[in-house]
Amino acid sequence: MGKIFCIMGKSSSGKDTLYQLLLNKEELHLSRIIPYTTRPRRRLEEDGREYFFVDEKQQQKMEEEGKIIELRSYDTVHGIWKYFTVDDGQISLENHNYLMIATLEAYEKMLLFFGKEVMVPIYVEVEDGIRLQRALDREKLQDYPKYAELCRRFLADTEDFSQEKLLHANINRRFYNETLEKTCQEIGAYIKCEICTATS
Repeated sequence: MGKIFCIMGKSSSGKDTLYQLLLNKEELHLSRIIPYTTRPRRRLEEDGREYFFVDEKQQQKMEEEGKIIELRSYDTVHGIWKYFTVDDGQISLENHNYLMIATLEAYEKMLLFFGKEVMVPIYVEVEDGIRLQRALDREKLQDYPKYAELCRRFLADTEDFSQEKLLHANINRRFYNETLEKTCQEIGAYIKCEICTATS
């Protein structure tokens, strides 16, 4: 039985970069789980790489067909944006281990769906001042920067990843992302150990 390694952390904590670095580690043999979203595609994003970008009608159809594993809705300054994971044939635990990025809420819903034997949380931390600067630098690169949404997300993270919620989800192991290379090595070693334990 394979495992699903779930990277979590506040916005601009380096999750996306670590995700790509870990996927590129051939010795880990990790497959991707690509989530879906109804939010607009950002500059440099590609459909089917970071997300599958769909509209409300497509999302509702998948929900009616019972294909949605977990779904989160966010009331942003630009309207309701939905993020969700779909039972679309991507996941085959008999043959693969997977890596995905998710919120704490999504992780808990995936945990209910797949079970604790399958789901492995990987929580990434970064000092708030560094995170805020990273978020600003990234948003400046957009054709139409959405600074109000950036601020909303930054403040929401404090509540979404509170100490109480992390403890409730039994997330005790954390990886402080001081440098990407070091953090990637630490997480890679952790994943390798989890995979070896599962197959021994």
